Amino acid sequence: MAILVTGSAGFIGFHLSLRLLQAGHAVVGLDNLNAYYDPSLKAARLAILEATPGYTHVRLDLADRDGVAALFADVRPSEVVNLAAQAGVRYSLENPEAYVGSNVVGFLNLLEAARAHPPAHLVFASTSSIYGNHANMPFSVHDAASHPITLYSATKAANEAMAHAYAHLFGLPATGFRFFTVYGPWGRPDMALFKFTDAILKGQPIDVYGEGRMQRDFTYVDDIVDGLVAALGRPPAANPTWDAAHPDPATSAAPWRVLNLGAGRKVELMRYIEVLEEKLGKKAVLNLMPMQPGDVTATDADITETRAVLGYQPKVNVEEGVGRFVDWYRDYYAV
Repeated sequence: MAILVTGSAGFIGFHLSLRLLQAGHAVVGLDNLNAYYDPSLKAARLAILEATPGYTHVRLDLADRDGVAALFADVRPSEVVNLAAQAGVRYSLENPEAYVGSNVVGFLNLLEAARAHPPAHLVFASTSSIYGNHANMPFSVHDAASHPITLYSATKAANEAMAHAYAHLFGLPATGFRFFTVYGPWGRPDMALFKFTDAILKGQPIDVYGEGRMQRDFTYVDDIVDGLVAALGRPPAANPTWDAAHPDPATSAAPWRVLNLGAGRKVELMRYIEVLEEKLGKKAVLNLMPMQPGDVTATDADITETRAVLGYQPKVNVEEGVGRFVDWYRDYYAV
């Protein structure tokens, strides 16, 4: 039986699919290869996957209800990792309909298909943005995260709630991972590290929001994949001590849980840029700008629960991770 990875030609989906294939798993990858960003980058990722034994690609949009239902009926995946989504906080201000169509309607279609042909475990991507402007740091999954400040994070909060409903009603085991500022080789061109690298090499200024004082829990993509892989084969059970009078937001009386996936350390944006300058051997021209709508001042993951449940241990610091990205970027773009 195959593991179904949605968004397999995307940034994280590509890295996860390749890791699973290299471990000997059969992977069915679903991706609609849309044009949100450079399709040639997605095509290059997909070419690597399709050249790896054990990979089967299905070009399909999660919003296609009948197509998703037919795929589950045909493949009957052992486990499902849902990484397909309309990503990006700022783009949600421009095109909110895309987020509802992909992240809410698409996720509902996935849940319905999983209800009809239940996998042993549904793993799905949530986001650190779900914490909004919470001041308590590090962000803990045991704290309520009920005040998203962008539509993107609101759709991810909806995913967590929808997965819980299906876990409660139909016993579908589900784990949601709140990702913290993922970066690394093969990343999306709309992400800060990608844009900064491109601009610095071209001698163009970079827009630095929050005047560089923002802090982020930058998490290298291999560490994210470590967490996802560790969850496979470990579906959650209902928490026998869950108390409805004092509900724990991280667990449930149903087989459902949410976990943080981050590095567990925050880094100031200016330090991130300094490391990039060191790895490129070139100084950036800074265009210091105020905070943008939907931005938060800092993110910081409490990964205590993830360590306890999955043995998760992030390994790659910013200095090493940015260096790996720069090496990939120079090789891929021959610069």
